[in-house]
Amino acid sequence: MGTEELVEVVLPGKVEPEGLEVRHGAVPTAGPGQVVIRMEATGVSFAEQQMRRGRYYDQPAFPFVPGYDLVGTVIATGEGVQPDLAGTRVAALLKVGGWASHVLVDAADVVPVPDGVGAAEAETVVLNGITAWQMLHRKARVRAGQTVLVHGANGGVGTVLVQLAHAAGVKVIGTASVRHHEALRARGVVPVDYRSGDVAARVRELAPGGVDAVFDHVGGRSVTDSWRLLAPGGTLVSYGSASTRDAEGSKQWPVLKLLGRVWVWNALPNRRRAYFYNVWAGRALAKNRFRTRLHADLTQLFAALRSGDVTAEVAARLPLVRAAEAMRLAESGTIAGKVVLTP
Repeated sequence: MGTEELVEVVLPGKVEPEGLEVRHGAVPTAGPGQVVIRMEATGVSFAEQQMRRGRYYDQPAFPFVPGYDLVGTVIATGEGVQPDLAGTRVAALLKVGGWASHVLVDAADVVPVPDGVGAAEAETVVLNGITAWQMLHRKARVRAGQTVLVHGANGGVGTVLVQLAHAAGVKVIGTASVRHHEALRARGVVPVDYRSGDVAARVRELAPGGVDAVFDHVGGRSVTDSWRLLAPGGTLVSYGSASTRDAEGSKQWPVLKLLGRVWVWNALPNRRRAYFYNVWAGRALAKNRFRTRLHADLTQLFAALRSGDVTAEVAARLPLVRAAEAMRLAESGTIAGKVVLTP
């Protein structure tokens, strides 16, 4: 480790991407129960796009290092950690802190990445894959032969979600702009242009009896349409409020409104269910259960990558110091998959 230096990208406040700051410092030291990971890949997710606007509902106070997840190699272990973890490639879900060359993580929170899976490929299924897997299998509990609607089917989460649904024998209708329709058709998805007129009417044409599940990251009015599109016994999984990314006012209000709607819908005498999915749910109350579930689900995702059930969609790879450019690209709406930052 001798000559290594810490390089990190700091979000100093509400800034344009060009306002991100690159800082240098000393590589952190592993304390008891911790490991130091040398980052090999970290991602630009929708959360960072919200955070730079001060719109992510539980982001820390500025300044901080963003970066929701990472993949890298353990280079140092603290007291009480198995020393043979050093030299292992691992993945970790962090919420913040991943946009750095070296990151300190609790050893209990790392998941080994199997041989034969590259760092950038593995990175595409950490946050996005866990979100997709848990919504599909733990919330909606999809079964072969069902039909689901995926909003933003070309996005980071959507890309993994449609592949996992396909692997489970589920028919997928996916919203995206026209430029992504050909790629979606190649994946077996029936594409719907979210910019053209009435999306709900088009989905009803494709699934007259309703769909068995909807995965909605848009929030706002979209989530009400999503609820109405459900077949009896169907499940709505709302997992964000992308439509309020550029809004003003309270960052908590859009999420509280979604939670309120979900509560009301579930209180109605009907056979449909609604959930607001948050990847961190349950961690505060049952940390070990949360870790066990994360470990199990991420291990399944890495297996899906190896078997080819999921193909990693790396939209672009850029070095960490070009995080501003990576953020612009991720926000452009022109890409499919995940923008990955490397050392």
